[in-house]
Amino acid sequence: MRNLVILGAGTAGTMMLNKLHKALNGSEWQITIVDNTEKHYYQPGFLFIPFGVYREDDVIKPKNVFFPEGVKVIFSEIERVIPDSNKVLLKNGEVIEYDYLVIATGSRTAPEETEGLLGKLWYKDIFDFYTIEGAKALAEKLKNWEGGKLVIHITEMPIKCPVAPLEFAFLADAYFEDKGIRDKVQIEYVTPLSEAFTKHKCSEVLGHYLGDKGISLITDFNIARVDNENKKIISWDEREVGYDLLVTVPTNKGADYIGDSGLGDELNFVPTDKHTLRSAKWENIFVIGDATDVPASKAGSVAHFESEILTENILHAINGEVLEAKFDGHANCFIESGHGKAFLIDFNYDLEPMPGTFPLPVVGPFSLLKESKINHMGN
Repeated sequence: MRNLVILGAGTAGTMMLNKLHKALNGSEWQITIVDNTEKHYYQPGFLFIPFGVYREDDVIKPKNVFFPEGVKVIFSEIERVIPDSNKVLLKNGEVIEYDYLVIATGSRTAPEETEGLLGKLWYKDIFDFYTIEGAKALAEKLKNWEGGKLVIHITEMPIKCPVAPLEFAFLADAYFEDKGIRDKVQIEYVTPLSEAFTKHKCSEVLGHYLGDKGISLITDFNIARVDNENKKIISWDEREVGYDLLVTVPTNKGADYIGDSGLGDELNFVPTDKHTLRSAKWENIFVIGDATDVPASKAGSVAHFESEILTENILHAINGEVLEAKFDGHANCFIESGHGKAFLIDFNYDLEPMPGTFPLPVVGPFSLLKESKINHMGN
């Protein structure tokens, strides 16, 4: 029996589990999937919790309902990988040997990386919405918040779902308008980028949209520290932005075991061939989703498109063949804009988001780079 091991049972890992089980079922291969929790959190739903659209129960399901029969499932934290020995060490003491390894353990927020962020105002006047705890705490804060200066802030790139902070800004604008206090709320959007988004064509549209909503855009802001006493964020070049309420996207990093195993870069993302999705260093290790360092969005749609390519290439590798399937960086993202409308963008490594229709260039129903109710319904 040969062993194929998948680390991570989030969106990317679960898709790979089902695709590979279908392709290899009845063969000599045993597939094992490892994850540290039995609960699946629908992370895109976290965005809507602060505004009362979703509750915690709406974004949680047991992971095992998505697993096919016949696979081995282990719930344990990962201690480290020993790639030169083809072994995975688990914190429960178990050692798993593999012939091929798929790393799909995503990314996590790391607020500890920014001085002062985890200070006395954390979850009092400073919040994230990329975790279930942060989203729930922010929901409680917004229920009774009467206004002031709201700063929406990105620490550094890359981050999971890079459109989510923009969506938060648009939804906040609509939320306060519906509550009748929009005139009492000043909103600033602070980013380390030189424009509103990572893609210029999209930034042109969304940057104007921020302005139309009365949301100020502050660019090229690279945060050094948070001043809890004076309620300011301060950049490395000593620029200051004050806030009454700070909603931040902390540094995103890969799983700790990636760094402990010598598999990753300085942020614990795994260096990966951006076309074949194979590890840049080990031929029997493949990487998918947020765990990679490929220059594509860390988003569920990207993991979906990657999974098609990666399944083909793992089968090629198993059969001793050239890895012929090539991932082109394809991503598409709905961008909620409030009041039951949304944008949609579609792009890849080389192609900027462009206007048109989706899924086909001349056939809708979804409009690209354009706000519509149909886009919201499709999200």
